[in-house]
Amino acid sequence: MDSEKTKAVMEWDEPRTLKALRGFLGLTGYYRRFVAGYGKLAKPLTELLKKGKFEWTTEAQTTMVNLKAAITSGPVLALPDFNQEFHIECDASGGGLGAVLTQNRRPIAFYSKALSEGSLSKSIYEKELMALVLAINIGGHTWWEEGSRCTPISVA
Repeated sequence: MDSEKTKAVMEWDEPRTLKALRGFLGLTGYYRRFVAGYGKLAKPLTELLKKGKFEWTTEAQTTMVNLKAAITSGPVLALPDFNQEFHIECDASGGGLGAVLTQNRRPIAFYSKALSEGSLSKSIYEKELMALVLAINIGGHTWWEEGSRCTPISVA
């Protein structure tokens, strides 16, 4: 990773306005597929985007520090081999969904999403299925764009 760019991220000032917070979340969101559990990690900051909720707290500051560390540390991702089988490992917890695209037990990309208030009451089976569907529908288009060629996928 370019130390000049990581230095700029690490020195990013605490957002004082919604626009500044959106800018920071936009930057980190661009790299979300390289950060395991991004959705759950960023949830305290995304909650501040709701109308009338913007108030910078110690929890928000801790979240910002953790996000900075997550996007400035080098990812340990493998490059995809489109001649081999892909695997999607899904997980759902109380507050979020996640999926990891792997090959030969090495991560290739991450997908995560914090759950909305309406989705929190769903059963764990529904949450796991939602994680799988979202990973394929949303994460999938960026995960395996190798022309028009289909790649076998197994789901764990």
